[in-house]
Order: sequence, then structure tokens, then C-alpha cells
Amino acid sequence: MSEASQDKPDGEASCSDSRGWNQASSIIVPYLIERVPEFHSLTDLRHRGWNNPEGDRFFQLQRQRADQSDEKTTKYFYQLMLRIGQEIQAATGAFRIINPSPQQPEILDMCMAPGGFLQTALIFNPGSKVLGFSLPMSDGGHKVLLPRRADVDLRFLDVTMLAADMGSPDIPVDHIDAKKFLPRQIDTSRVFDLVLCDGQVLRTHDRAPYREKREARRLTTVQLALGLEHLRSGGTMIVLLHKVEAWDTLCLVRLFTKFASIKLFKPTSGHGKRSSFYMVASRVQSQEPEALAAISKWKKTWNTATFAPDEKYWEEIRHGEEPVSDVLEDFGPELIKLGREVWAVQAKALAKASFIHQEENQ
Repeated sequence: MSEASQDKPDGEASCSDSRGWNQASSIIVPYLIERVPEFHSLTDLRHRGWNNPEGDRFFQLQRQRADQSDEKTTKYFYQLMLRIGQEIQAATGAFRIINPSPQQPEILDMCMAPGGFLQTALIFNPGSKVLGFSLPMSDGGHKVLLPRRADVDLRFLDVTMLAADMGSPDIPVDHIDAKKFLPRQIDTSRVFDLVLCDGQVLRTHDRAPYREKREARRLTTVQLALGLEHLRSGGTMIVLLHKVEAWDTLCLVRLFTKFASIKLFKPTSGHGKRSSFYMVASRVQSQEPEALAAISKWKKTWNTATFAPDEKYWEEIRHGEEPVSDVLEDFGPELIKLGREVWAVQAKALAKASFIHQEENQ
């Protein structure tokens, strides 16, 4: 769930720990190239895109469009998310709540603007009660186009500052953001049937310099920790991720398979050329030991990313990691099954890209 506008032409999710990412990638990528024709084709197309300045210009234009969105652009993205939501529902059934809570079904949207995903959820679950968070426009957030309604409790705030919810209510008085951390927003006993976690770091968000290298991880961990902690056992999470083969992504997907049924889905109606995709975790057993341990780990990581110096931060990030080769031996075949179609969709979209055809004609 990192920034939607990465530097690589294929929209590769940036990794702040580049050395660790490169070391893992040097093992994972050859493993997949050897076994997955779709990934082999995608890797070739990515390299061709990286070597073409037109690819850079294409994605730079997309970044500018996202950063400088006007009313027309905002409406476009809202409608795009509606289409993507409908596509996800048709393929996975993720948006329709099955066996909801005895009372009113509940939905949590961790980063809702412009609101297309939440509108999709409400279409398939009329009468649901909603809690949604969105970064204020004054802080660089997007405009919310979801029509106001009584059953939607929309709170404009920065979710990465939910210190009390993340188990860190006592803030050091000398912290640069001491006055920006927020009191508890979600009652400890409240649970939701469907949780949406598709927030991304925004370039337009004005934030303290210390957060730049850590913001993607802070945003990821707060969404996952609070989303899973407040998910009813048996509920569903929809999580935006980047690059199935990236080490952190691979480990996260593997973790969720231990307490949920997992599908990976990349829509064709938008963002096809990018590496983004959605993990749909259904029948999530949120009270299983593995799930509870994950919540605790994410909260600790958020705390370290928010308050600790660099040395302690990197130590926490990589603490307890298994060797890449061991993970691939255990999870590699399942990763291929889960990711094959995601890679195929991106490869097909990149193959049609204008900057790929321009290179072929040179």
C-alpha cells in the first residue's frame, strides 16, 4: 500500500530498505522467471519500459494528473473505483457481506476518498453502518464524492496518527508531531464485517521530514493492524498491494494464508500497467494466534517507525525474518498459483502500451 506514483515505469512499489529488497529480489525473480511464463514476459516488458524515456514521461503525466486533480479528474477517479469495485465483486464476491453480525452489518474504510469503493460496498450491503477515515483536503487529501448519508460516520483525519488505537497513547512531549497524534477513534469492542484497506501515501500530503522514508510502512501497518483487530471472525478484508513478488508483499500474503482464504486480483478496468493489485482475504479467523501475533507485530512496527531512531527502526523491520530460500521452498508453489493471473494482466496491459510499441518501431 505504498505510493501510487512510483518512479519505475511499471509503477513498482518503492522499498525504503533497498539493500534488503535487492537481496531478496535477486533470489525471488530468477525463481519465478524459471517457473512462470507470465512473469517471464512481464519482466521483459518491464525492462523495455525502463529503458524507454517515453515510459518515464507516460507515468510522470499520470503522477501529475493525480497530484493536480480538479473536479473533473476527481469524478473520473471516483467512477474508476466504482468500476474496479464492481470488477472485484464479480470475480471474488468480496464486497457482499456473508453471514453478517446479528445486528446491523458494519463496514470500516480506512482511507475512503474519493469514496468509490465504499459506495460499491453500500450498493451490495444496503442498510450497513459505516465508519470511514479520510485525510483532510487541507492536508493534501482527496475530495470525498460519496453522497452524505446518516449511516456513514466519516471522520477527516490522518490515520497514521492514530496513536491511541495503535497502543501508544503516551506521546513524548518533545516529539515533532506531539500535538498531531489522535485519541482513540474505534471502540475497543467494535467489530466490522468488511474492512477496506486501500490507502496510499500521497505526495500532496504535507508532513514532517522524518516521516518520508517511513510513511508507506506506517500507513500499511496502521491499516492492517486496526483492520484485522476490528474484523469480525469470518469477515473480509480487501487490501491494496503492489508487486506480488516483492519480499514484503510475498511475506504478507503468506501470513494471511495462515488464517484466511486468499485471492489475488488485478482489475482490467484501470491501473493495468502498474504493479498494483488487491488481496481479498475472506473467512478471516481474526482471533487465531497467527492473526493476533500479526496485529501485535504491526503495532510494534508502527510504534518503531513513528518514534525510534533509524538503527532501531531497521532492526525491528527485519527482526525474525526467515531466509528467502526457505520461504520460497515452503510458499513458492502457492505464490505462483495466487500471482499468475496478476502478472498476466499487467503483462497484457504493458504489451499494449504506446511506449512499448514506440521502442519496437525504433
